[in-house]
Amino acid sequence: MTAALATLGFITVVSMIALIMAKRLSPTVALLIIPMITGTVASFFIVTDPENAPGVVDFWTNFQRLGDYVTGSGGLGAVAGTGVMFIFSILFFGVLTDAGTFRPIIFGITRLMGNDPVKICMGTSLLAMIVHLDGSGAVTFLICIPPLVPLYDALGMRRTTLATCVGLSAGVMNIMPWGGPTMRAATAFNMDVMELFMPVFPAVIAGLGCVLIVDVLLGRKEKQRVGDVHAVNLHYGWVELTKEEQELLRPNLFWVNLMLIAAAIIVLLFSGFPPAVVFMFFYVLATLINFPRVKDTAARVDAHAKSALMMCSVLFAAGCFTGIMKGTGMITEMATALTSVIPASMGRLFPAIVGVISMPASLLFDPDSFYYGVLPVLGQTASVFGVEAADVGRAAILGQMTTGFPVSPLTPSTFLLLGLAGVDLGEHQKCTIPWAFLITAVMLVFSVLIGSVAV
Repeated sequence: MTAALATLGFITVVSMIALIMAKRLSPTVALLIIPMITGTVASFFIVTDPENAPGVVDFWTNFQRLGDYVTGSGGLGAVAGTGVMFIFSILFFGVLTDAGTFRPIIFGITRLMGNDPVKICMGTSLLAMIVHLDGSGAVTFLICIPPLVPLYDALGMRRTTLATCVGLSAGVMNIMPWGGPTMRAATAFNMDVMELFMPVFPAVIAGLGCVLIVDVLLGRKEKQRVGDVHAVNLHYGWVELTKEEQELLRPNLFWVNLMLIAAAIIVLLFSGFPPAVVFMFFYVLATLINFPRVKDTAARVDAHAKSALMMCSVLFAAGCFTGIMKGTGMITEMATALTSVIPASMGRLFPAIVGVISMPASLLFDPDSFYYGVLPVLGQTASVFGVEAADVGRAAILGQMTTGFPVSPLTPSTFLLLGLAGVDLGEHQKCTIPWAFLITAVMLVFSVLIGSVAV
């Protein structure tokens, strides 16, 4: 039965990713229909009450539990707060965009970066690195993406390049000791988080340098594609406005709105309030300041409702996916299956193996499932081969939900990145996964060479 659940888990994940990337199904449909099908099949193999009736399988009871898995704390319950944040963050930034707040900012960024796509890609990544010092992917995407989307559009650069630059930078920075993956890994092994992190700190620096090299390559590719950029594009935001868009502008409120954005960022970073609460409050302020009339307020909500609905539908579908995967036990059995296929002769290379699979594992396991469920199993397996569990943990944090989190369908912030940038999940994964895997490989090799990950 356990083998059947592991097999179903791998079928679920692989088929979902393949169908999304091949554009056979939309992300929302794939995240809903595939786990529902495999979860139904899994109901034939789950022991319904292992304590009181070992070995007994009650299909109907197991099938009915699927609804609880979807709506419970591991499913929709885990993403409900993020869904609220999505709605009000879109409305907040939408109101400020309509009021023209970002237009002078975009113009300033453009003047600093010029019209060179290489400089723009590097500037994008440096901005994301700085912002992600707080360790929150959602905050990073909310701060970095909205002002830069119009700039990329104006210069004819692809939004997928924007998403890749921001995602790679945030991914490497997510290894910092206050980031979720490193804290989880330290907790799983009952270690001090700095003891776990400091040996790989030089590798993180190497990874950030690798991100900037990737930026140069991406920028050159964009430069070849878009060719010469005319000066009119450098003044994007000041021309080609419709009459309706001009009526929405609030140039006299620019500094007020800028202080509103700064205040929202400060509260997000330092107040301890959930992002959903922060954006609910600041959306109200932004609306009252810029569009106080009820008619205008309703019009701004209508203008951005489509984006909010699309993002939230994918997010809640992802909650369905993770809820079923966790509740049925498919994730746990996948972890057991993975650790059982490593031959004893390769035992001393176990940390390197974990490092190689760490980034792709972000597509299979959410951070809690991996670090609290899979990593202890990997650490125990490593000890059988005489390998320190800490080496396994350091190898894991080089990719699992670090470089891998901005491309994983299991993290809500991924869909925030996609929604704000306006790119498709499959296209984003095609563009970003190869670079993310390369950066993880660079950090892993560097860690092995300096001895921070022993093999």
